[in-house]
Amino acid sequence: MATVVERERKYSGDEGFRLPDLAGCGGVETVSDATTLDLDAVYWDTADLRLARSAFALRRRTGGHDAGWHLKVGAAGGARTEHQFPAGPDDQEPPAELAALYRAAARGAAVAPAARVRTRRRERRLLDRDGRTLAEVAEDSVESEDLVSGVRQAWHEVEVELVEGDEALLDAVADRLRGAGARPVPVSKSHRALGDRLAAIRPAAPDPAVAPVLDYLTAQRDALIGNHPAALGGDEDAVHDMRVATRRLRSTLRTFRGLWDRRESAALRAELRWLGGHLGAVRDTQVLAARLADAVHAEPDELVLGPVAARIAERFAADLASALDELRAALGTDRYPALLARLDALVEGPTARPVDERWVTRRVRRAVTRADRRLDRALTGAGGPARDVALHEARRATKAARYAVEVRAPAGGKPAGKLVTRLKDLQDVLGARQDSVVTRETLRRQALRAYAAGENTFTYGILHARQAGVAERDLPVLLRARDRARKRKVRRWLKR
Repeated sequence: MATVVERERKYSGDEGFRLPDLAGCGGVETVSDATTLDLDAVYWDTADLRLARSAFALRRRTGGHDAGWHLKVGAAGGARTEHQFPAGPDDQEPPAELAALYRAAARGAAVAPAARVRTRRRERRLLDRDGRTLAEVAEDSVESEDLVSGVRQAWHEVEVELVEGDEALLDAVADRLRGAGARPVPVSKSHRALGDRLAAIRPAAPDPAVAPVLDYLTAQRDALIGNHPAALGGDEDAVHDMRVATRRLRSTLRTFRGLWDRRESAALRAELRWLGGHLGAVRDTQVLAARLADAVHAEPDELVLGPVAARIAERFAADLASALDELRAALGTDRYPALLARLDALVEGPTARPVDERWVTRRVRRAVTRADRRLDRALTGAGGPARDVALHEARRATKAARYAVEVRAPAGGKPAGKLVTRLKDLQDVLGARQDSVVTRETLRRQALRAYAAGENTFTYGILHARQAGVAERDLPVLLRARDRARKRKVRRWLKR
């Protein structure tokens, strides 16, 4: 299976629109002659169009340079990841490799042909002075049919896709096309083909008071689904983003738990904790492995005694492989799509009670106050390991406060945005301290293994001492971050 990142923009024009000369746009020296292609694509989706609603597009296409099965992830108009798989002449179902990637978007449901799109394409290449292809420009005459409703459409559009060019080239081409009367098209061909059915199943608009909460939850659910394909491959950013999404979902469901049935909300938080545990095992291993590798590399050669770097690499490679296997197994269970389906019901259905904006703001204020109290207790309580535990709890409360403020940030204006930033800064300082605690314990265990193997443990002691020193030096930084997060001017809006 091949995976490519597609960066393209789409445009349409009125009757009589003509493609302007694009030479001179963003380093374009010449434009090639047109090549005509006939493309025939059948798009597959669930009965309730969950793939399209999740910004996924699954198709089997004939014609063109890359005929076969394609799975596109991401909304039209931005960077989209496309997974390509060869198609056999008698294929009746999408290949299992692709099915694993869209399983979350489909909520585990079966997919079937949903729309057919036929395209007569006139394609030109935009070349620089060295003959490199910077981008491809396609003039498309499109005919579509919704295979369920029978609705047919026909339209023309222009598609500009980067090859070796950059965003500046796309901007320059956009200016030239707009000058000729073209308009940006915000949706893909498959979305346009399915437009009537998509509009018919769009959830009703929520009450304005709770809309910010539901919008926030929806964005985190979509982050889970959108990062699922890359996380299966162990992509660090995707695993991180999915883990953050689970944390934000859990925290928001807890902060605003009065909006839903308490039992269902608590059960969903427990399922998110299960998923977050598998994501965290992978992500923590990735982060700690990089942290220790950097720490060893930073030491002078004369202080690195024995195969320290090799032993650390071996240990974390095995741990990461095991954690990834367990994550993939979890994402392949029925439990995972069931979790997503329950989340759909919660964010797309009615809330259990009517509330006003003041109710939402009070919940945000409580989360911030709770974080303040946790941090104050941690800083004034006992030192040593007990303080480390208390500061870790304060970090978790600060994170919950930040997520709560993020819900109301659009309405809170600039002060709310500043409070989000300052809570994040405070969270990062507390996180660095907790990282030091975890790293020291890992080094202690690694030193015990080295000792048992008859290896020199000197370097592990050096690294342990340096991590302890970092924790102590961070205390003044922590106090400054706390004070900045508590400034009256960034919190005044919470008292409205």
